[in-house]
Amino acid sequence: MTKNRRLSAAAVGALTLSLLFSNCSAGAGDKLAPPAVLKGALKNTISGEMDNVRAVAFSPDSKTLVSGSLGFVIKVWDAQTGAEKLTIKDASPPLAFSPDGKTLAAVDSSGNAIKLLDVQTGNVIRTLTGHSGEITSVAFSGDGNTLCSGSFDKSVKVWDVKSGALKNTLSGHADTVLSVALSRDGKTAVSGSRDETLKLWNTQSGSADQTIKLDGVVEAVTFSGKGGIGACVAFPRTIKIWDAQTGAEKQTITGEDTITSLSFSPDGKLLAGGSNDNSVRVWDSGTGEAKMNLKGHTDAVESVAFSPDGKLLASGSADKTVKLWE
Repeated sequence: MTKNRRLSAAAVGALTLSLLFSNCSAGAGDKLAPPAVLKGALKNTISGEMDNVRAVAFSPDSKTLVSGSLGFVIKVWDAQTGAEKLTIKDASPPLAFSPDGKTLAAVDSSGNAIKLLDVQTGNVIRTLTGHSGEITSVAFSGDGNTLCSGSFDKSVKVWDVKSGALKNTLSGHADTVLSVALSRDGKTAVSGSRDETLKLWNTQSGSADQTIKLDGVVEAVTFSGKGGIGACVAFPRTIKIWDAQTGAEKQTITGEDTITSLSFSPDGKLLAGGSNDNSVRVWDSGTGEAKMNLKGHTDAVESVAFSPDGKLLASGSADKTVKLWE
């Protein structure tokens, strides 16, 4: 990876990151987040008619896993057995599950529109149009009523999921918005950009409440399941953990190689990162201590996601496989 690279529509999927599929979007309600019980053992390797796996995401009940790869192919899997349940064509990363687990947000073959897909059938429920550039990231609010998206057009758009109406356009970045995430209540969005800034937005007013300047392209952003803290990657290997309310920095973690993706465990205590060195690393988000280095992929790990029940970690790779770790 180079700092000044130009991303194709397919390559943008690598930057959808956890956001994917972020744990915060599925964390509606006041239930206590389950603790992560990750031991680091390889449970399963999933493969079959996939190219580079750019995104992985769990359903809210942790029973279903989706993967998105090059070639505009999305696969729906049984997360426990690895059995394929459905193939959806002409749709690609970025990906995000709705909190009720019934709808999947993805991008159409043009790269500029969002498809809302029925997870059971793969049918298109609704198409959201309005971006003038390739879409890099999508994220649902905790109640499932709102969706945010980031794009090469430098904007973050806020959508009403039920009607498909555009609710707000958040403008202020000077370059491509590479990643977005929503707080649990949907009132705050965070965006990372090639302009080397991180912005915290009020999704209702459209104002940027915080702009944080970082020393690098902000490739990945995510909120913890608790919604109070967040993390981002400032290109290429520095992770900043910050307070989502104040923007104050809480922790800095330096990776061994370029970090491509992030995901918090549901309780917010662990942070997983995919890396260009073919590994998945897991850190203590409070102390920054390295806890695990999961090896087994034979090419760059381009996406990671914790299951909402805290029992599994999925990783998608350029080696055309998905691995499930327990």
